[in-house]
Amino acid sequence: MSIITELKSRRAIRDYRDQAVEDEKIKELLEIATWAPNDRMREPWGFYVIRGEAKKRYEKLAEEFLQERFPTKPNLVLSSLKVLKNTPVHIVVTSDIVPEDEEASRDNEYAVCCAIHSMWLAAKDLGLGFVWRTRGVGLVHDKRMYQFIGAPENKKIIGNIFIGYPDEEALKKMKTSARTSFEEKTVWL
Repeated sequence: MSIITELKSRRAIRDYRDQAVEDEKIKELLEIATWAPNDRMREPWGFYVIRGEAKKRYEKLAEEFLQERFPTKPNLVLSSLKVLKNTPVHIVVTSDIVPEDEEASRDNEYAVCCAIHSMWLAAKDLGLGFVWRTRGVGLVHDKRMYQFIGAPENKKIIGNIFIGYPDEEALKKMKTSARTSFEEKTVWL
C-alpha cells in the first residue's frame, strides 16, 4: 500500500482485543519514532512504556483524576476507565525542554509530534491500533503524570499513546472519516 493511502486511511483506534502486544512490536514502534525529523539532530524524545503492574497504578491514578475532573459525569468516568483498562500498552512521550531557549524547546515539540505520527503509521503496518491522547484520560497536562513517570527534569509530556490489537467488531462499526477540502484552508500566494 502507498504512503498516501496509509495517510488517508489512518484512524484513531480506541477498542482493543484482550491480547498483549509483543515486546518486539513495541520496540519496533519506538525505533521508528527515532527516525522522525528533528532540528539539529537533538533527538528530543523520551518514552515511558506503561504495562503490567505500572498499568494498574496508572489506572488508579486516572480514576482519581477523572473523578475530580468530572464529578457530575459518572458515565464519562466509567467509559473512560473502560477504554483505559482495555488498552494493553500505554506509552507516554515527552519532549526535551531546552532551558532558556523557548524556540528550541518548541522545535523539539514539533519533532516529537512527527515521531508520534511515525509510530501511528507504523502501528497499522504491525497490525496494531493506535490513538494519541492529549487530554482527559491521557493525563498529559496533569502534574500527577509527571510524578508517575518519575518527574524527569526538562521534559514536557506531548502525548499518551494507547496501543493494542484492534477489536474487529468495533472496526466494522467505525464511520468513514471525512476531511474539509484543502481548498477551503489554502491561500495560494
